[in-house]
Amino acid sequence: MTRYTLQIFLFFICALGAAHAQDKKSENIVITSEKGKVRVHTANGELYVNVPPKDVRSHQAAGLVRYADFGAAGDGKTDDMDAIAATHAFANLHGLAVKAADHATYYIGGKERTAMIRTNTDFGKASFIIDDTEVQNRNASVFLVGSDLKSFKPKTITSLKRNQKKIEAALPGPCLITVTNANVKQYIRFGLNQNNGSAQTDIFVVDKNSNVDMKAPIIWDFDQITDITVLPIDEKLLKITGGRFTTIANRAESKYTYYSRNIAIRRSNVLVEGLEHRITGEEDHGAPYGGFISIGDCSYVTMKNTILTGHKTYSTIGAAGKPVSMGTYDLSANRALNVSFINCSQTNDINDNKYWGILGSNFCKNMLYDHCTLSRFDAHQGVANATIRNSTLGHMGINAIGSGLLLVENSTIRGRSIVNLRSDYGSTWQGELVIRNCVFVPANGKAGHAELISGSYSGQHDFGYTCYMPEKITIENLKIDDSLHPENYLGPAIFTNFNPEMTDDTYQEKFPYIKTREVILRNVTTASGKPLRVSDNPFMFRDVKINGK
Repeated sequence: MTRYTLQIFLFFICALGAAHAQDKKSENIVITSEKGKVRVHTANGELYVNVPPKDVRSHQAAGLVRYADFGAAGDGKTDDMDAIAATHAFANLHGLAVKAADHATYYIGGKERTAMIRTNTDFGKASFIIDDTEVQNRNASVFLVGSDLKSFKPKTITSLKRNQKKIEAALPGPCLITVTNANVKQYIRFGLNQNNGSAQTDIFVVDKNSNVDMKAPIIWDFDQITDITVLPIDEKLLKITGGRFTTIANRAESKYTYYSRNIAIRRSNVLVEGLEHRITGEEDHGAPYGGFISIGDCSYVTMKNTILTGHKTYSTIGAAGKPVSMGTYDLSANRALNVSFINCSQTNDINDNKYWGILGSNFCKNMLYDHCTLSRFDAHQGVANATIRNSTLGHMGINAIGSGLLLVENSTIRGRSIVNLRSDYGSTWQGELVIRNCVFVPANGKAGHAELISGSYSGQHDFGYTCYMPEKITIENLKIDDSLHPENYLGPAIFTNFNPEMTDDTYQEKFPYIKTREVILRNVTTASGKPLRVSDNPFMFRDVKINGK
């Protein structure tokens, strides 16, 4: 008898809006190879899988395994989760691909079980029903895409500097490094969801010679490091294709108890293509979701030709003791680099505000939307470099704070502004903003005022960092469809009134706002015929140089 024990570690990224943390749970799957039949069963919470030697040889010769090989019924009624997890465990052990049956419907109930994906997986045209009405553990992912490469904690790195080009560490190859300093708090949130901030955090890629990839540089000075993890990067692309997933929504109390019954990607160099996700069963209450596709602690992840669904918005009482709408997401990215969404769309109307914005992210770098039609792009606790191109964004538009280059080109934006610099995190962007060859339809054409860049900053709250407006803003070939507007409409403004109380020199900011130095305008037109103005608060922006107005 041959006996294998797979020690599987499940990682779950905590919900958006809370301090970034990581839970860890281990689960044993025992695989044996005895004569007889393929058998999958549980005992004391553990999953036991027996695959006879002749079947092992047959699967190895074929180069793949199927869920039916391990007893999946695929009838839409029988809970197939154990069979699915067993299939992937066996595939991982032998380096085999996994393929679902095209006409099957796999039902996944509320049992606490996670299928670990470490090999190419073709969900094909199969359907998956994920029933969240009764779950044992709302934090347990349904699938977790992981790596066989082991992380480690180097002892030679005790501090880091912003834009540092090389680190002192012996590495096995290209690696992703996450670093925190728990003694420094940043992103100290202001407003209805106020909090005490998150530990100073950064994430970056280094090559085998310990050189930092300067396309995603270190963005903070770390005088002290309380935790650092090196995650070796898989150099071979892992592909996940197809699959028609439907979540039967939870009916839990509407409070910040995020559900993570999802596909969690915790491996670098992954392509997800052709996947579809829909939601059914949403009622007048429910707990929010942290992302059906949850990308974290990884780099070089691409989602392509994917269809998603916005979640219904529910309300609760926020940290300030007042009612607040809860963010709930179908996409999330946390501590992730080089993440691309290409030709992605959603099933519901991107302009319907009954549904929350599709994406939420924290601590990311180099994010891309290309040929996407989605309700929102969002960066809560910072993104370094973001590009939205050839895309249409709906009612929640672009919400971001961060640094580097924010590029919006060849796109249509239907939010209340083109870019909203999130006021709950200081309306800060330390870098450059470029808006090129775009159409702006303020509030999806509803009558009202129009501002290109919105936000709010009083200068009285400490966010844990200096707050900036983009140093340089370039706007060229922009069409503003402000044909519907109120009678007293004066024309669109570049900036909203970020601080109505700052009207003269008597106003003092405890934490000064570093304002835009220059705005370059080229070929900006309005449907109303009204000229583009600077702001309803000319005093606040009196020192901004306008070039080309």
